[in-house]
Parts: sequence; structure tokens; C-alpha cells
Amino acid sequence: MPEPDTTVAARYRDRAARHEAERAKTARLSRSLSYARLAVFLASAGCLLSMLPGPVSHAGLRAALGGAGLAAFFALVAWHARVEAREQWLTALAAVNTDAAARVLRDWAALPACPVSGPGPTHPYADDLDLFGRASLYQLLGGAGTEAGRSTLAGWLGAPAGPGEVRERQQAVEELAPLEREREVLAARGRLSGTARDALDDLFAWADAGPWFTRRAPVAWGLRLLTALMAGLVAAHVTGIVDRPLWLWPFGASAVLMVVFGKRTAQTFTRVFSRFGVVRHHAALFAELAEWPCSSPLLARLQADLRASGTTAAVEMTRLARIERAADLRRVALVHPVIALFTLWDFHALAALERWQRRAGPELRRWYAALGRLDALAAMASLRHDNPSWVYAEIDPASDGLDAEGLGHPLIPAGRRVVNDVRVGPPGTFLMVTGSNMSGKSTLLRAAGLNVVLAQAGAPVCARRLRMPPLRLCTSMRVQDSLEAGVSYFMAALQRLKLVVECARATGDGDPRLLYLLDEVLQGTNTAERQVAVRRVLRHLLDLPTLGIVTTHDLELADCDELAKACQAVHFAERFEEGEDGVRLVFDYRLKPGIATSRNALKLLQSVGLDG
Repeated sequence: MPEPDTTVAARYRDRAARHEAERAKTARLSRSLSYARLAVFLASAGCLLSMLPGPVSHAGLRAALGGAGLAAFFALVAWHARVEAREQWLTALAAVNTDAAARVLRDWAALPACPVSGPGPTHPYADDLDLFGRASLYQLLGGAGTEAGRSTLAGWLGAPAGPGEVRERQQAVEELAPLEREREVLAARGRLSGTARDALDDLFAWADAGPWFTRRAPVAWGLRLLTALMAGLVAAHVTGIVDRPLWLWPFGASAVLMVVFGKRTAQTFTRVFSRFGVVRHHAALFAELAEWPCSSPLLARLQADLRASGTTAAVEMTRLARIERAADLRRVALVHPVIALFTLWDFHALAALERWQRRAGPELRRWYAALGRLDALAAMASLRHDNPSWVYAEIDPASDGLDAEGLGHPLIPAGRRVVNDVRVGPPGTFLMVTGSNMSGKSTLLRAAGLNVVLAQAGAPVCARRLRMPPLRLCTSMRVQDSLEAGVSYFMAALQRLKLVVECARATGDGDPRLLYLLDEVLQGTNTAERQVAVRRVLRHLLDLPTLGIVTTHDLELADCDELAKACQAVHFAERFEEGEDGVRLVFDYRLKPGIATSRNALKLLQSVGLDG
């Protein structure tokens, strides 16, 4: 019987293959239309050019054929644009499902680079727990397709929510988990928009700034009157009603406007429209989000946010997309100057843009905040859908510790994952994990930490059951020295411990307890001094509102009088097997009560051929 994750991955791959087959068919049609466009254009151009330089036979027929050919050419251009858009859409759908299959199998090499950089080494747990980067929790939750969703999801992973907010997110995630098609479409739309953070920042800054060209109402009316006057005078001159080119006067005024305001107008269009087609793709995205069948309180509020300002985000973004298409005339170098001078095209587009800015601009941040939260919830719903055996944590302020059954590391594939029951608490105690090298101590710390992060983001956790109070995390695991900063390994370890202690001291009445995860503390100094220092730090932490897990090779910690009563000792064990290639270590990664009694450093030396 196949593993559950293999079955889920196979479904994603089948879906990706169907999308890819349809994309290939669409690509063939696109190539045919390209050739047809060229042939029709050349034929129509030939018919029209054959009428030059003088009278020819069947001139009317040639003109009609040429005109019909041009009409057919533009129809083919429109059809080809739709086919190309369809091809891009199918490409995005195939990529979404291919990446989903890779996430299910934890095939990190097959996934694109993590689009979010971590908060840096000063964050209390992000680096130690692999929250961001390759093979990270964020990459496992890679369904957030939009920049707003990516930023929101990163924020949720980096800062825990309160119990009430967590329960609302859990309800929303559970409601979204079965909506496979809706989540697939959202991820594909986000992939097509490809929005960068600075693109949204530019859009928000413009929306907040207010109009600069039509701050006074008469400006818009003046543009209309000037355009109408020029059109009337040009028509009168062409028809002979007037015998002088009076239209040159409004034409001159148009030229002056272009010289004075043309550069700033172009900069405004660039600021709002030029980045990655964000407006066009997000107009469709907002329209689809509004149609999601949502009933949970959080999802209902977010959809209500998309209807702010008396209309919907979808309608307003569609209107903004129309203005973008009008402004895009500036990209047609041969046509734009003539049309702009005779019709003040750019200024009419700018006036429409600033009307939109006054009407809908104040709601733009609200709409994108709602989009970000919906996208982040959809990413967590994908995790729920792909791991149906995972559960939601019970976050109970009355709980005196973390109590987990079947706790596993979420970044390890299901076929290789080993789960354990873990109990941490009550306050005033700590869980001490011992065991030989490579036995699974650090993996247990990360499994606990990552599941706490998932729990307080509102996502499902990799466990059969998890009950815990609200917690703040702080870790000291992956300590690194720094030649550039002149920090030794031991000093880096001390600085990290100081951060843990400061976080514990900063916990006030009513604040979430601190959960500290310490891995092989202060390895960079001699054994005697390390033991004294670790005892002092742990004794101090035990006097504060904290829970903790500590891994160590210093087995004497459990026998220390000042820590013996607070220490809850568990360990990992291993066994040695003789094979054709020599000694082989076998680990079962199962937690056992008490202190470890075995050592394996010399056996490891032997297993790699260094025992001589």
C-alpha cells in the first residue's frame, strides 16, 4: 500500500500533466496564429500597396480586400492575445501542481528558491528552526502566491497570534482545505502577477499621496474643453468651413502641457502600472476571491473588507486595469506622440487615474491586507489538505505545559518521520534530552519548536494531539562565530543565551510563557566551567515563567542537587551492528525515560575508518 504522501503527490502530478498537455496544445495553436497573422498582414498590405502609384484595374476590389485583410489581421491579433494568455495560465497551473507534489514529498531540490528572506540572526528562533530558506517551514507552506500573502505568512510564522485569533484561523483553514480548485486558482494568479514588494509599496504610496494634476475641479473640465475645441477646429478646417488652421492654437496649448507636465505624467504611470502587470492580474484575483463560498467568521470579515468603499475591490481593480490599458498607449512609439498631442490622451488617462485615486485609493491597503490574509490562510489550508492526519493544536491558557502525542518533525517526509510523545512542564521544570551523537536530539528540539510555530499561526500541527498554553519561543541551537564581527564561538553562544534570558525576564503578568530550546549549550569552553555556567543559567530560567527543553552530553546535570528535582530526563539510544563494511550504527529515534547510558564517539570514529 503506498504511503499517503506518495498518493497525494501522484494526484498533483496527474493534474500537472493534464495542464501541461493542454498547454502544449494551446502552444501549437499559438504558433499557427502567429503564421496566420503574418500571412494575412502581408496579403492585405500587398493589396493596398498594389494600388500605388497610380490608377489600377479593380481598385475598389483591391481596397476592399486590403481593408478586409487588415480587419482580419486585428481580429487575429486579439484572438492570439487570448490564446497566449491561456497558454500562460496553463503554464502557471502546471507549475503550481508540480511544486505542490514536491512539497508533499519534501523534495526541496525540485522547489524554487524561497521568495522570502528570513528576519536575520537577531530573531529569537527563525534561523534555529529553519523557518525560511531552502528546506524550510515557509517553503513547505509555499502555496502563498501573492506578495501580500507571502508577507502575511512570514509575519504569522515570525510572531505568534493569541488564542482567539488562532481559533478563528483554524476554522478558516478547515473551511478552505477542501476547496482545491479555488486554492489552485489563487496560487496560479499569484504566480502570474509576480508582484515584488516594492511594486506594492509604490502603489500604496501613490494611493496615499493624493492627486497632483487634478487637485482643482476646473482642470478636468479644461482638458475636455481643449480637446473638444481642437477636434471641432480640425474638422472645420478639413471640411472647409474655416480657411485657416485655427486648430494650431489649441494644438500649441497641448504641446505646452506635454512639455510642462509630460515627464511627471509618465512617471506617475510608471509608478502605478509598470511593475509586473500587478493591476491586471489582481483584478481577476479579487473577483475570484469574492466568489469563494465562505462562512467562517474570519473569512466572512475578509470578504467584507473587499467590498469596502461602497463597491468591490474586483470592480475597482478592473476599472484601474482599463485605465492602465489607456495609459499603455505611451508604449507605442510611432503613434503615441500624434494622438497625445491632438487629443491630450495622456492627461485624460491621468485625470481618470486620479479620480480612481480619490475614490478607491484610501481602501487599497485594506484590500491588499485582506488579500494577504486570505492567501496565507489558503497556504495553510493546502498543508491541511496534503496532511489529513495532522491535527489542530488546543491552545489553553490554563494548561501548565506542552503535552504532545505522536509529535513529528513536519519537514521530514512521512515515510521517514519518527514520532514521539513529548511532555514539557510544568513551570519550574525542564525536559533534559540526552543521547549519543546523531541520535535525534536536535531533531526533537526542532520538531517541538516548529509545531509550536504552526500551532500559533493557526495551521495544523504534525502530531496526533497537541495541547499547550500560549507560548513565546526563544532558542539557542545553531550558534555561529563571526570573523567579521570578531565574535568567537563561545562569545556567540553567550550572546544567544543572553537573548534567551532577557526574553524570559521580559515576560510580565498575563504574557505568554517562554519556551526555551537549548541545544548543547556552551560547547565552546572546557567541561568544568561549562557545567557550572549551564547550571547557573538553568537555575535562573527555572525561577522565571518558562518551559524548556535542553539537550546535553553533560549527564552530570541530572545529578546536580540544585537541578535534580526540576530535571525530567529522557534519552535516545542506538545499537551497533556488524556488517560487511564494518560497524554500523542503527538509531530508532524513539524517546526513552531516564539518562542515556551509551557513548558512540569512538564507534563513529571506527565506522569512518579513523580508529587506527
